[in-house]
Amino acid sequence: MLGCPDRGEKCRVYFQPPASKEMIYDCIVYERSRIEPTFADNQPYALHDRYQVTVIYRNPDSEIPSKIALLPMCSHERHYTKENLNHDVFNLYF
Repeated sequence: MLGCPDRGEKCRVYFQPPASKEMIYDCIVYERSRIEPTFADNQPYALHDRYQVTVIYRNPDSEIPSKIALLPMCSHERHYTKENLNHDVFNLYF
């Protein structure tokens, strides 16, 4: 989606990056946000990890958010602009 390698120094997908990490934009930042249970007979029978995925990009017409929104078990949470960068936040269940 980003047109960059999925590993190594040039990868622009970050899992819970520390504040000291300098990110290169456009990028995707994700973190595990919580575990969602599915209940049956008042008992959890399946657990789903929910990840918060934030797409950060310069071009307001970027296609990256639309591509993320099409992933299975994904929902768009919100959009905001900060420091002249666009942010789209998604919830992705895995």
